[in-house]
Amino acid sequence: MIISCNHLYKRFQGQTVLSDLSFDIDTKSDHPDILFYGPSGSGKTTLFRILMGLTAPDEGTIEILSGEAASGGLGLRFGTVFQENRLCEEFSALQNLCMISPLIQKTGAKKILQELLPEIPVEELYNKPVQAFSGGQKRRIAIARALLSHSDLLLMDEPFTGLDLENRHRVIDIIYKYKGHRPLLLASHETEGLPKMRVISIKTPFCE
Repeated sequence: MIISCNHLYKRFQGQTVLSDLSFDIDTKSDHPDILFYGPSGSGKTTLFRILMGLTAPDEGTIEILSGEAASGGLGLRFGTVFQENRLCEEFSALQNLCMISPLIQKTGAKKILQELLPEIPVEELYNKPVQAFSGGQKRRIAIARALLSHSDLLLMDEPFTGLDLENRHRVIDIIYKYKGHRPLLLASHETEGLPKMRVISIKTPFCE
């Protein structure tokens, strides 16, 4: 599948957030992952919302040039880590993972949770509401949920927020263990521990 983004512009209240941004995503490429690199407020989140169809660009197009979605299929499916964790706080970590799809098997969900949160007793992962967990622990649960989704692409918006260096490296390893052939589109202002990937710089046009 090839997704072509052509000359994207987005403005809010007269200020340009994205300016003439073009790139292609080739899901069959040997190196499909992209790091959208830029400071906070530079438009990375807006770009992801446009890719997911949650926000329309003011100018430019996104075209699916090949694959099932290009011929009237079910459309693109995204496994997403938003800037906010967006967890169901009263449910357990395991329930948060299993509720996204009936295709999610508890065995697989338990395995990835134990890998991402080895410091938490398994009984708490299965039974304790996530509202009792720390911010960094919730972030890792949100990442696990995205990885288990049945999706064509992974979009992760500042996924390492709240993680110390040790957990950051663990998370990166596990992302690459579970992502399979899905392209990873990563928005971040940090590059510590990331493998080599294509980098697209996102700058705030009105600050140049």
